[in-house]
Amino acid sequence: MKRVIIDCDPGNGIPGANTDDGLALALALASPALSVELITTVAGNTPSDIGAQVTKDLLTRLGSAIPVVQGASQALKEDHTPWRTALDNRVEQLDLVRLWQGVRAPKPMAADGYDAAEAIGRLICDSPGEITLVALGPLTNVAMALQRYPAMAEAVAEIVVMGGVFALDDYIKDTNFGLDPEAAHQVLHSGAAITLAPMDVTTQTLLTHQDLSRITAGDHPLSHFVRDTLRPWIDYSIRTRHLPGSWIHDALVVAWLLNQRVANGTDYRVDIELRPGATRGKSWRYRTPLRVDVGIPVDSGALVHVLHHVDNALLLEILEQALTQLKR
Repeated sequence: MKRVIIDCDPGNGIPGANTDDGLALALALASPALSVELITTVAGNTPSDIGAQVTKDLLTRLGSAIPVVQGASQALKEDHTPWRTALDNRVEQLDLVRLWQGVRAPKPMAADGYDAAEAIGRLICDSPGEITLVALGPLTNVAMALQRYPAMAEAVAEIVVMGGVFALDDYIKDTNFGLDPEAAHQVLHSGAAITLAPMDVTTQTLLTHQDLSRITAGDHPLSHFVRDTLRPWIDYSIRTRHLPGSWIHDALVVAWLLNQRVANGTDYRVDIELRPGATRGKSWRYRTPLRVDVGIPVDSGALVHVLHHVDNALLLEILEQALTQLKR
């Protein structure tokens, strides 16, 4: 059984908020091969207090005692105001709040703690080599934990990150790295073993309404949570992204922990742009040897394992197996 910490920014039940964190949490909680020992929340897809509320409400419904610790409310340096304006208001601007009509909102519930960086760093350093950190939102909490606990970089078994975008025509940067570029840079260069699932690979995933009905056919609170909160998000995605369903970015990360055949990967040198301008927050990668290396210092970037191809059928199979075997 793999021991994991999940750092995330879930928005299930919140109009306009992405639901892939919640699906990833559901997969982890439903999988006997994973022992989820701590869930922390960070400002990203949702504010950190909303993410904690979503998570705590879900765990209460499941009767689970996994601690939920709220984390950073804003990035290390990046101004959070334009991000919050875009992330929190777009559903109203598009007049699509109605898609969430009848969806159960998470009940207001307090987190179990309010210092995610401390909780992450302490647990990892108290169990060297045993904890895998799953980072599904901006890397603010993880960077702060590494600052406070420098030994964490070697103590963590692995950090598996959903973030970055390298070569998608309609993205310069993604939300996770773009919202806190300094945190992403610190984590990438920490020396920890890192596997990265960028948007280049997570946009190869797809969940349709038919898939959702199939994988949530069981009568269990976790299946109900996934079915009820993903339905409006799939409709929202169909309308705003012109897809036949929705991407399930974060679920891929957890599925890869369970079965690495779900995505192929290659080692790259990876870094992120920190300078002001249009490309601030953009990630980039290369493989050695470079054919043109003029002006590029040797070993620029951090060595990271990057996922690059998804078996979406296997991903859906992993989700279905985990959720349909649940018993009340």
